[in-house]
Amino acid sequence: MEHEFNNELPIYLQLAKMIENDIISGRMNLGDKLISVREMALNYTVNPNTVQRALSELENRGLILTERTTGKFITDDGTVLAQIRSQRIAELSESYLASMKKLGINEKETINWLTETIRKREEHHG
Repeated sequence: MEHEFNNELPIYLQLAKMIENDIISGRMNLGDKLISVREMALNYTVNPNTVQRALSELENRGLILTERTTGKFITDDGTVLAQIRSQRIAELSESYLASMKKLGINEKETINWLTETIRKREEHHG
């Protein structure tokens, strides 16, 4: 599996974000056991230490739990997931609004653009 990393953030933070996205989007389910650090390192073509740092980051945020004898698991606490999902949505929304503002587009115009884009997508995808 080929993953692209950039130079904007440390790789472990980018990896943590990728795993978080998989959890938030439902590609990984609450309570699921994670594959081993070595296996994950092979999948993402990174050093196992990088994976460990990413998982530690997610554990600090409450998304991942470590059970000493059985491994690492995604939390089964839906409220933690909902909180992290809301934070991510807020971050993305703020980033999008800031980008639009840099283009000279105010919030009302941004809403109009989004509404029109959604309408066109619905027409196209039926």
